[in-house]
Amino acid sequence: MNLLEVSGLTKRFSPEQDPVVDNVTFAVKPGEIFGLLGPSGCGKTTTLRMIAGFEMPDAGDVHLGGQCLLAVPTERRRLGIVFQDYALFPHLSVLKNVMFGLHRMKNPARRNRALEVLLLVGLSGYEDRMPDELSGGQQQRVALARAIAAEPELILLDEPFSNLDAALREQTRSEVRSLLKKTGMSAILVTHDQEEALSVSDRIGVMRDGRIEQVGPSEEVYHRPHSCFVAQFLGRTNVLLGVGHGAYADTPLGELQISEPRFGPVLLSLRPEHVEPAASNNGDAQGVVTAREFKGHDITYKVKVGGTEYLAHTEYTRYFAPGESVRLVAREPAVVLHEDVHNGCCDEPESLCPKITALVM
Repeated sequence: MNLLEVSGLTKRFSPEQDPVVDNVTFAVKPGEIFGLLGPSGCGKTTTLRMIAGFEMPDAGDVHLGGQCLLAVPTERRRLGIVFQDYALFPHLSVLKNVMFGLHRMKNPARRNRALEVLLLVGLSGYEDRMPDELSGGQQQRVALARAIAAEPELILLDEPFSNLDAALREQTRSEVRSLLKKTGMSAILVTHDQEEALSVSDRIGVMRDGRIEQVGPSEEVYHRPHSCFVAQFLGRTNVLLGVGHGAYADTPLGELQISEPRFGPVLLSLRPEHVEPAASNNGDAQGVVTAREFKGHDITYKVKVGGTEYLAHTEYTRYFAPGESVRLVAREPAVVLHEDVHNGCCDEPESLCPKITALVM
């Protein structure tokens, strides 16, 4: 049984404009962290605000534990909310910030519960400090403690790590995931950061232009994207056109095994970690190395084949110099993208979704 069910959620801010959220449907299971991922302006925060009750939808339903929330005031929806800027009260101590959400409890129960939750988030001993005496990561944990203190059924996290520097962001999101799993709490994480969504969430929904393009377990969506947009947004990938003939397709990189049988023109995604450069055999080189990015644990190569550059990752011991002739070898089947090849890749900016330059006929 699902804890939260969102169905057909739609929102317009003016009648003459396209909806900013358009028929969004997804569910959150008990104890699950669900990531709502997409670029800025795609509607993910508006979706979260409708779940919280800060915005009313034009259409659709939100059910929590079987109860429709649309007529329930925000403060009675049994939700905990962590905002992007944490929204701590600057004039209240850490302890009083956490106690604030427990106004229905009487002292000393409020104080004891607040102290219990601060211990849980690793801030025991910080009770009397003021928010401006804390680091960004500590402030984030205070906000989380305040959100979970009242034991809500669901936590809403709106870009909670965006104000932290890179090193602290990685540490804090790991701590938050561990804490949510330890307490068995369900959560929705809204983020534009692909790595963040993949590392924190159990399942993700990828949004684009107000709609959800794909929902599924994080690893499944990454390895089996349905569209060019999802493939490109979740990380670097090579998108290429080919002609399928069953379990294989002819492509600019030669004949490749594909993830599902196809016949005729097909659009494919092949992630850089699933293809590697190899030394040419008897002059059968497909392309030329144009760039090499050494990153310590691995190397990323750009290889130009027939006028198009492809990315390939390999372990740090494999060395090819720029200008060297190589062939590209696929280590995994190319993933079939479920969209019309005649529409090209997608209509996103070229930095996100490069043009496909060749169709093998």
